Amino acid sequence: MTDQSKFLPQGFRAAAVACGVKRDPSLLDLTMIVSDRPASAAGVFTQNRVAAAPVQVSRTRVPAAAVRAIVANSGNANACTGDGGLADARRMAELAAARVGCPPEAVLVCSTGVIGQRLPMANIERGIAHAAQNLAAEPATLEQAARGIMTTDTVHKMTTRTAELAGRTVRLAGVAKGAAMIGPNMATMLAFLLTDAAVACDALQDVLRRAVDESFNMIGVEGHTSTNDTVLALANGAAGATIAGEELAAFGRLATDVCTELAQAIVADGEGAKHLITIEVEGLRTRAEARAVAKAVADSPLVKTAIYGADPNWGRIVSAAGYCGVDFAERNLSLWLNGTLLYDHGAPAAFDAAAVSRRLRDQRDVHMRLKFDLGPAACRFWTCDMTEQYIKLNADYHT
Repeated sequence: MTDQSKFLPQGFRAAAVACGVKRDPSLLDLTMIVSDRPASAAGVFTQNRVAAAPVQVSRTRVPAAAVRAIVANSGNANACTGDGGLADARRMAELAAARVGCPPEAVLVCSTGVIGQRLPMANIERGIAHAAQNLAAEPATLEQAARGIMTTDTVHKMTTRTAELAGRTVRLAGVAKGAAMIGPNMATMLAFLLTDAAVACDALQDVLRRAVDESFNMIGVEGHTSTNDTVLALANGAAGATIAGEELAAFGRLATDVCTELAQAIVADGEGAKHLITIEVEGLRTRAEARAVAKAVADSPLVKTAIYGADPNWGRIVSAAGYCGVDFAERNLSLWLNGTLLYDHGAPAAFDAAAVSRRLRDQRDVHMRLKFDLGPAACRFWTCDMTEQYIKLNADYHT
């Protein structure tokens, strides 16, 4: 039996090709996703003031009611490339639109890779033509679409959910890329969500923004907010289910679930990472305070290297919380690491350091719980450890 979980939603086709944007000409580096009918579209983009050309182009085109395609290249970010880069991004959309048979404004464009270099447009043009000829809805095409946007990723990232909504079976698929240059706002990363449900563009924008806030905005590898971060959602209505009213909340939960799985996959694939770290912060006055604490802990190189070294050095975690700008006293905080209490209301707790270290060394998943006694707010944040491999990969990435 065919695994239905790998299928694109109804009414979508995709393809990925190798067109020579990456140094290795055998690697897929251009992905094209097409809706056979006009789709509602939404987008959330980087908050970096230095925004790549494709971000500048695409964010003027969503939310929208009649988008037909996404075209994305990997290996070159088309960032910090001036007016020429903007012209290249628009040209990418024009080339894809000509193949799909729609206005250029109905195509969203993304890039990811090395900053500061112009796109090889002759290669891009050949790639779009080739991808358009190979568009398909076969199970393998969803994986190909995910592979076509990879850069330093070691694995492709994709997931699919189905649900009964508005009396019909609805599918929501997601693909993403990212392994480093990952910092909240958004956590370089791209993600595309595709659904065959019918969702009005303004409602889809609201759903996407909420889902991103709970997922991609709650991850970090080294805290670096990229120039190219983009999450796009397309809803084409091919399943015949119109999502509104009470159904919209259920659809929102589905979207958050998909985004959370993809976000965790990005962190788990952090360059050279050996541990996936979940940080639970609770008991603060506001969610913003909880997030500030979690982000400070997640971004700390000292915390990340301690986890890599299987060192239960709770002082690094506590001190990171202390400098994040949230007002609290030491006695307000307790800390658990993988279920073991290390710090109790501002004082060291007795624990078996060798046993805690052994669990850190032997388990990929690490859980930190920082509990305050100041209020009802909480959050969950994901990060990874930092290894020698991270330094090597990023030292050698451009050269």
